[in-house]
Amino acid sequence: MRDIRATVSDLYASGETFAVATVIDTYKSAPRDAGAAMLVSASGEVTGSVSGGCVEGAVYEESLETIGSGTPVRRTYGVSDDDAFSVGLTCGGTLHMFVESISRDTYPQLGAVLSAIDEHRPVAVATIVSDPSGTERVGRRRVVWPDSAEGDLGPGGERLADALDDDVRGMLAQGSTGLLHYGADGQRRGDELEVFVQSFAPAPRMLVFGAIDFAAAVADLGTYLGYRVTVCDARPVFATTKRFPTAEEVVVKWPHVFLDEIAEEIDQRTAICVLTHDPKFDVPVLKRALSTEAGYIGAMGSRRTHEDRLDRLREAGVPEGALDRLHSPIGLDLGARTPEETAVSIAAELVQSRWGGSGRALRETTGRIHQDTPVAPLIPAGFGHSQR
Repeated sequence: MRDIRATVSDLYASGETFAVATVIDTYKSAPRDAGAAMLVSASGEVTGSVSGGCVEGAVYEESLETIGSGTPVRRTYGVSDDDAFSVGLTCGGTLHMFVESISRDTYPQLGAVLSAIDEHRPVAVATIVSDPSGTERVGRRRVVWPDSAEGDLGPGGERLADALDDDVRGMLAQGSTGLLHYGADGQRRGDELEVFVQSFAPAPRMLVFGAIDFAAAVADLGTYLGYRVTVCDARPVFATTKRFPTAEEVVVKWPHVFLDEIAEEIDQRTAICVLTHDPKFDVPVLKRALSTEAGYIGAMGSRRTHEDRLDRLREAGVPEGALDRLHSPIGLDLGARTPEETAVSIAAELVQSRWGGSGRALRETTGRIHQDTPVAPLIPAGFGHSQR
């Protein structure tokens, strides 16, 4: 829901009833991951995507019916279905969908969930999507924060809530989204009851040092990918919000001073892009960056600049093991020249670092296109588009 939250917020505030279709599970080469969502308003307008085009006509019709009936439904689309090709899922995968009607009456906690997402506070939503005892509990949900939870799970839901709260907090800590299974009366052993958990962990940070034209393009693309982007430069004439309108914040400080101030906030989901290519800026900030837990640290410059930078960092006392973490020259070899092309090459390296891809053209590779498990938690879940 994160990528459609603006429309969700507007419709919810207006009091309108609308439908949200969410991918709750996938198999093989499904176009979108669990958590991808599509909103259909009562007037028939669509926001978001659950399949990049595949099956969305069928999901659209299902959504309109759900608005009318108020009854949530769980649906599966895949090549095993007789109508798989008629609805367009020709990629060879399977999508499990949950479609529900949402209003202030059916989802009173949604306002708090949206506020938490906007304020970068962790929250997870656990929704019962199938129940062997009938449909009375299907669609009931529980909203879970790190230190509290609320939501009625229906008859006999107390035992389920106790188990669910612990399990959901574990998923929230990892930022993971997916299905949990319980016995019919809520015990952990069993698979009769399906609960879909969608975690909204705070968006990861991208720190861009150097207020140059390349930084503007990187900030734009970083924001598009779902990062909270900060641009930092010691020169106030260049570090302005007017030059970097998509950045969440623009900081006027020496890069290494600012990085030292926020070092404890940096985790493995943080991407640091040093675009200053000036030794008086980049050596101090890179030395500090390489002592943090940042998952990606890249620096711009020619190969000659790179070699000189390595020598300076060694002289500054940075060990060889730390230097191995440095992506320099930054980005993948795409032949990029313009700031926008360079930003694409940097974003491509971030994606490759997350999923362990080869960086080669897909037509030159064999086997599965998508990896099931990321090798590094760099790109926010729920953003971007995967290929069929």
